[in-house]
Amino acid sequence: MNSLSDLDCQTCGACCSFSSDWPRFSTESDAALDLLPPRFVAADETGMRCDGSRCAALSGRVGVETSCLVYDIRPVVCRECVPGDAACLMARDAFGLTLPLDRSAL
Repeated sequence: MNSLSDLDCQTCGACCSFSSDWPRFSTESDAALDLLPPRFVAADETGMRCDGSRCAALSGRVGVETSCLVYDIRPVVCRECVPGDAACLMARDAFGLTLPLDRSAL
C-alpha cells in the first residue's frame, strides 16, 4: 500500500517539470508579479519561464532533490498544487516516480 501523506515535494519536483502550460499566472496582482525576478518570467509575461517543460525556478534533480528558487513568492497555480492530488500523481507518473510505501501496512 502507498501513502500519499508521505509525498515530499523536495524529493520530487515532477509538477514543476511536467508541462510548460502549468506555471501560468492567474489571479496574482501586479504587485505580486513584480516581486518575481524577471529571469523567471516568460517573455510574454503569462507565466513562469520554462526551459522545455521545466520551470526555470526549479533547482535540483527531479525525483532526487529539488527546491523552488521563488518559493515564498511563487504563483497561485504553484501554491494550489497539493501533494497527492490528481495533477501531482499525473506528473509523478510521467517521470516514473512511484509512491512511497506505507510502512504501517506492513
